[in-house]
Amino acid sequence: MESRIKQLREKRGLIQEILAAELGITQQMLSKYERDVTLIKVDILKKIATYFNVTTDYLLGVSDVKRDLQR
Repeated sequence: MESRIKQLREKRGLIQEILAAELGITQQMLSKYERDVTLIKVDILKKIATYFNVTTDYLLGVSDVKRDLQR
């Protein structure tokens, strides 16, 4: 299964270097997260969710709902 982080990044037309810089991590680390080679740190997961305006559950594949619209 393709990484949801990669899907969101590509949908915005971003390269790994740009997104990594926005998140304060290296391109190599972002690549590892996208390929599911290493576990993603909670603080980075939250940053990515905020950046793309999606839930952490969506990024982790727990839910197919990107954002809860009920408030």
